[in-house]
Amino acid sequence: MRFDELNKKSEDPELWNNKLEAQKILKEKSLLDEKLNQFLAIENGLKDNREYFDLAKSEADAQLLSDIEKNLLELKKKSDAFEIECLFSGENDANNCFLDINAGAGGTDSCDFGLMLLRMYERFANRHKFKVEIVSMLDGEEAGIRSATLKISGKYAFGWLRKESGVHRLVRISPFNANDKRQTSFTSVWVYPEIDDEIEIEVLEKDLRVDTFRASGAGGQHVNKTDSAVRMTHLPTNIVVQCQSDRSQLRNRAECMKMLKSRLYELEMQKKKDAQAVSEAAKTDNSWGHQIRSYVLHPYQLVKDLRTDFETGNIQAVLDGELDGFIKAALTEKK
Repeated sequence: MRFDELNKKSEDPELWNNKLEAQKILKEKSLLDEKLNQFLAIENGLKDNREYFDLAKSEADAQLLSDIEKNLLELKKKSDAFEIECLFSGENDANNCFLDINAGAGGTDSCDFGLMLLRMYERFANRHKFKVEIVSMLDGEEAGIRSATLKISGKYAFGWLRKESGVHRLVRISPFNANDKRQTSFTSVWVYPEIDDEIEIEVLEKDLRVDTFRASGAGGQHVNKTDSAVRMTHLPTNIVVQCQSDRSQLRNRAECMKMLKSRLYELEMQKKKDAQAVSEAAKTDNSWGHQIRSYVLHPYQLVKDLRTDFETGNIQAVLDGELDGFIKAALTEKK
């Protein structure tokens, strides 16, 4: 919807006759207002630094020139991020999201790779000033993690991460192999949005099985002494969610319900997408076994996205959360 159309609708005195439609329009207008303000801030920042540059040249002020260089580098980061955010077009792109990591083929190496990915996404979230919380985590038998769920909160969290869903592959000399052999391992990532409160998703108590258990891992002694962790199974779909991040069983149950509703909503959206793509031969990025990215540490170092062919040899930067290049390439990929 165009900005002038949104303005006109938001000023319509009949707007609140339909509360849900009004909330949708005002939310969309707020997001567009924010984008316009971001653009103006970048534009004004560039104008100001041009003026400072002319002043620094005329007065041969080396310190001011150094400050201008720092300002422009920071402005470029903001501009690059803004360019990517302008590519977000999904109705849930502005929402918080949940990110599931599950170890696959590759044994202990796959579990270790899962932990590497968890840290990568934590660092990515920190770079973008998102709040990140480990909702649940199951440790691997020897090292790493079998599975984990992160909740990433912040404006456009889902938009930034939705293209990360799929299977990730790691190739390296295994630190768990006594013969120093090269090992290939696989770990899946699935990202789904936290749904808005106004979206009605009905979950019947008779369709639920709720189990409680003692939380494991970090959390102090108290968290391990009580059955505070909650596992919730939706029987009709066999969707399982669990939460152990809080000492309160009640709050963990509430977070489980929120995750379950998000999963059910995403399932319905996927059904619609599958119906629209019924003529296509196979399910796309979300299916297990469909590799979207390879992380090669040996015999050379390269991270390559197999959907877009975007690649970089700076694998440490990627594992430290520098994913913007991959995300931009995926968002601009021609279908």
